[in-house]
Amino acid sequence: MRVLRESMIIISIYFLGELLSKTIITFIPGNILGMIILLVMLCTKVLKLEAIENVSKFFLDNLAFLFVPAGVGLLTAVELLKGNSIKLISICIISTFIVMGITSLTVDGLIKRKKEEN
Repeated sequence: MRVLRESMIIISIYFLGELLSKTIITFIPGNILGMIILLVMLCTKVLKLEAIENVSKFFLDNLAFLFVPAGVGLLTAVELLKGNSIKLISICIISTFIVMGITSLTVDGLIKRKKEEN
């Protein structure tokens, strides 16, 4: 019963994000809005981590399976990708370095913030 309750919490937050995306904030996808809402709820302690811990661990443990549909989708678009392989590889490399840089700055800032609190 606990897993069902945790799943319903996460699904409800997702649907709230989708609803906001379709009605008010149309330029941000609903799943992104749902993640932002979840983050805000966890940071403000409106939602305790324990309330979604089991389902969250399940999703993280099985994260690789969630990429399978995207990979299959890419295989169906091979003809579109053939002429643009250099561009796509360049974009992947550049975006990887951007994400790594932003992640390192964020982690560094959080570590400094934690040290200041102690």
